[in-house]
Amino acid sequence: MTPAQEAIVTRGLTKVYGDLTAVDGVDLTVRTGEMFAFLGPNGAGKSTTIAMLTTMARPTAGCAVVAGADVSTHPAAVRRRIGVVFQESTVDDDLTAEENLGIHATLYGMPRPTARARITEMLDLVGLAAHRRTRPATFSGGMTRRLEIARGLLHRPRVLFLDEPTLGLDPHARTRVWDHLRRLRRQEPITIFLTTHYLEEAEHCDRMAIIDHGHIVVCDTPTALKAALSTDHVHLRTSDDMAAQAALARDLGLTAALRADGLHLHLPDAAAAVPRLCAALNVPIASIEVTRPSLDDVFLHYTGHAITRADC
Repeated sequence: MTPAQEAIVTRGLTKVYGDLTAVDGVDLTVRTGEMFAFLGPNGAGKSTTIAMLTTMARPTAGCAVVAGADVSTHPAAVRRRIGVVFQESTVDDDLTAEENLGIHATLYGMPRPTARARITEMLDLVGLAAHRRTRPATFSGGMTRRLEIARGLLHRPRVLFLDEPTLGLDPHARTRVWDHLRRLRRQEPITIFLTTHYLEEAEHCDRMAIIDHGHIVVCDTPTALKAALSTDHVHLRTSDDMAAQAALARDLGLTAALRADGLHLHLPDAAAAVPRLCAALNVPIASIEVTRPSLDDVFLHYTGHAITRADC
């Protein structure tokens, strides 16, 4: 039995399909009440991990305890205590939003008066109260996703799993989904475990783990992971970037990468170093920009490659 402060604990969690090791010895601890992001490109092992944690796939090795129940030895108990929103839509377009939630309530054995009150509460939470008698076939992608979140919450789960919750949504719909997730956290005592390859979505989370090729490469708060890089990015444009590059190397011992859009280099406390950089250059400066490390930088640092739109 996992301690009360731990909603999810895995040790050596592994899944092998033939010659492919999809998840390789994953160790994770997710605290009760956390919003935890599982970040990685397609094929990294995110969905396979979530499949094991939600009892849809049996681990090849290792163990996992979710909401106090072992996924291998007590899968029914895990299912009663969790909610799941899958990548692909699973709502029934022939039923109204209210009827979709009603079937879910029946499957979980909720008494009718309790189910009716809870359906009204959840539709209001996700902003769909006015559409309770509308069929999802007419919904936008964002509305459908919010209905699925309402369904996943209906039976008051202790852990809600969201597998790529905004995949395929336009920016406005993604923003609406996240607005409702933040509202959910304020109103429901729940742990949220989400997979994503959108780096900006991990910024909303208490902690995040980066998974790549089935391995966890790092786990911490977004702020701590960015701070650990310890250098800022400087983008410099001048009237003669080649001459500026040579001057920085000769006079300051700095290596700057020359690209089509100017010079790029990394420095600790770069904002304080800007006057020194400018003084070292004997060519006119068009612009200089300093940015703190981003989660893109974190991902690149720990995996050696970036998440590209091809991964989306």
